Amino acid sequence: MQKIIFFGDAYAQKLLKLVKAVSGVILVLAMIFCPLHSALAAEGGGSAYMGGNEDFMSGALPEPGFYPIVYAFHYTADQLMDGNGDKVPVDFDLDVTGATLRLIYVSDMTLFGASVAWHAIVPVLNAQVDIVDTGVDASTTGLGDIEVSALILGWHLNKNFHVIGSLDVWLPVGEYDVNDAANLGRNYWTVAPIMALTYISNTGFEVSAKLQYLVNFENSDTDYTTGNEFICDYLVGQHFGRWMFGLNGMLYLQSTDDELSENNLSNSKGKAFSIGPAIQYNYKNMFFNAKVQFDTNVENRPKGEKIWLKFMYAF
Repeated sequence: MQKIIFFGDAYAQKLLKLVKAVSGVILVLAMIFCPLHSALAAEGGGSAYMGGNEDFMSGALPEPGFYPIVYAFHYTADQLMDGNGDKVPVDFDLDVTGATLRLIYVSDMTLFGASVAWHAIVPVLNAQVDIVDTGVDASTTGLGDIEVSALILGWHLNKNFHVIGSLDVWLPVGEYDVNDAANLGRNYWTVAPIMALTYISNTGFEVSAKLQYLVNFENSDTDYTTGNEFICDYLVGQHFGRWMFGLNGMLYLQSTDDELSENNLSNSKGKAFSIGPAIQYNYKNMFFNAKVQFDTNVENRPKGEKIWLKFMYAF
């Protein structure tokens, strides 16, 4: 296990105040596409971040080492919700299947009392969009936008409370065609400050959250700027030896309206909440994870459900 570095009480209290202040400001979103902008927030109804990705111990950086993680997921939606949370009367189907490789390296260096790490996230996706009313029937398979962070800091304030902070950037390298309804890339840069927090009691009760605030830049092919997005992946659970059980999901709030050619688009903010069961089994230097998440309280977005499988191996 990782060697835990403890702070003095005064320093810990200052950092806790900072955590509380910053955590009141941060979050982000999920999904991918569709040309019905009147029924969808964000360009094409999507975001750089899927949402609900992280769960158990998301705020606790592991000990120094190399950690490849594979995420596999399937998202399906057959409803579009408008700005009032009502179903849009269209025959709509969206299916997104993906496998994502995340590479995390935790060094033995420290900075500001925190462990230092780096990561890169590379997704390969298949997206299918079918909208009978408009004659749209599109399918695309390929690379999605790559997410990287050159500096991740992880603090272990004590044996129960852990914090991670980073600044992540999405590189617009994914498959994109301005005339395609099923794009895998966003064709714009996104930057997000991220904070993740984990509290685990002596009896194994856990509360974790990963909070992000996505700042989106303009899509140069369409002159469209997706509004900034706040997302929180959350988990409440219990550890039983090698097993972990919990409730997991995401909260998505778009904080600013979209813009087209620098003109503000009213009623373009999205909102969503998802929830479902999560389970994880730890074995030696690896873990296996499975979860299901159901969308609810959705506005200006597709409404559906996600199935996740995750595997991590520690070197």
